[in-house]
Amino acid sequence: MTTVSVSLQQQADYRFEISFGNGIPGLIADEPAPLGKGEGPSPAQLLCAAVGNCLADSLLFALRKFKQAPEPLRCEVQAEVGRNPEGRLRILRLHATVGLGVAASSLEHLDRALGQFEEFCTVTQSVRQALPVRVTVIDADGLTLRDQT
Repeated sequence: MTTVSVSLQQQADYRFEISFGNGIPGLIADEPAPLGKGEGPSPAQLLCAAVGNCLADSLLFALRKFKQAPEPLRCEVQAEVGRNPEGRLRILRLHATVGLGVAASSLEHLDRALGQFEEFCTVTQSVRQALPVRVTVIDADGLTLRDQT
């Protein structure tokens, strides 16, 4: 078992400095107005970034196992924020769109990679235990290759 740690230090109001250790550059997170000043990504944006980064990494890894070069990958993640039955704001669902940097026709074993890459995405599979995550994969031509919740 491994442990991943980050450290947060309040700077002012809802603005926190996040440190990752090991010489990794830190970042500032902040709530948007009216709570904060929006001087950094919000916690919801950081969750979206973590899910998107993990999905893109997993797809890249799956394709590279077959010696394929899908670069440059891109990913956009939207979080639907709404109220739960108790009236509290929650992230209700996420939708990630991973884009390949090349046409699907130029990649071998793409179906196999698409069929397994999400299973190796630590963050997304963990988040899915709490809320729905829809994942769409498109190629450089905009062709939808996968669209699943």
